Amino acid sequence: MNLKSTILAATLATLLSGTTAYAEKTMVISSWLPPSHVMNDTIWPEFVSRIEAATDGRVTGKVEYQLASPPSQADLVEDGGADAGWIFHGYNPGRFVTTKLIEIPGLDGDSAAASAAHWRAHEKFLGAANEHDGVVPVAMMVHAPGALHLSSEIGSLDDVEGLKIRSGGGVMGDVLAGLDMVGVQVSAPKVYETVSNGVADGTFFPGDTIAILRLTEVLPYTYQVPGGFYRGSFSIVMSEEFLDSVGEEDAAAIKSVLGEDFSAFAGSAWDAGNERGLNAQRETGKVIELEGDAAAKFTELVPAIQTSVLEEVAAKGVDAEAALALIKDTMAEYSN
Repeated sequence: MNLKSTILAATLATLLSGTTAYAEKTMVISSWLPPSHVMNDTIWPEFVSRIEAATDGRVTGKVEYQLASPPSQADLVEDGGADAGWIFHGYNPGRFVTTKLIEIPGLDGDSAAASAAHWRAHEKFLGAANEHDGVVPVAMMVHAPGALHLSSEIGSLDDVEGLKIRSGGGVMGDVLAGLDMVGVQVSAPKVYETVSNGVADGTFFPGDTIAILRLTEVLPYTYQVPGGFYRGSFSIVMSEEFLDSVGEEDAAAIKSVLGEDFSAFAGSAWDAGNERGLNAQRETGKVIELEGDAAAKFTELVPAIQTSVLEEVAAKGVDAEAALALIKDTMAEYSN
């Protein structure tokens, strides 16, 4: 082999070697609830599957647990401790305000419709507030309508005054205060310990979470109101650095298979998990629908919460009324 051929062969080998290394990008995905939770047994696997298909296998992912506390997930991804993760916005009060809009009670539609609407509102209006600075939102979602889970039985919401209730923030906290309950601020993984030690009398959660965290053992009474007390707002985010590292083509391919469609998928998964959780509660405890006079205290509170959230969102420089109208229209579209 002459010198020219040798150089060409060496160059080709180097290029192929670089291509091979480039072809095997594995995202580190941070998650903070147990592997059996709907986020980990349904949503993340679909997330990885879509990305693998979109990039012809050049990008994949693996879920890792306990990389950081739930409130620290945005910082974890921004700082490079993980390449992707999910944020519950209520854990970061003050940073995430516009995301409360999707959480207000009284919105008609399932969680797939609400999650798709959340994405559209973020893309058209809410993202301008730059609350996700440092990370890249690739999906927005909500969990199933939140319920109140208690250690003791009540006859109506008039009976909850003074009860110590775990809150994760956001509209959940507004509802708690409006019902004259006392907030106990802890993240989801610590609720069992908080309740079993008597520090709290209950919590707000969707059904799937009480089952996965074994809260049916210590909170046998679940109370629902029509449409839910609130919806919990989340985003799935990726690292800017990781997306840069896979190249423009694969980054664009990844984003193309997430967004609104994946947001709706995630919302649907949350609803399915919610039904499983409520069924688990029914096996050993009670699921009680509060209506009429029994729910009047909450019903009277809803307009004030809606007005307050609209004012908070507008204060961030966002057209809150237009964003809410888009949310309602999108949910109606999906429901039809």
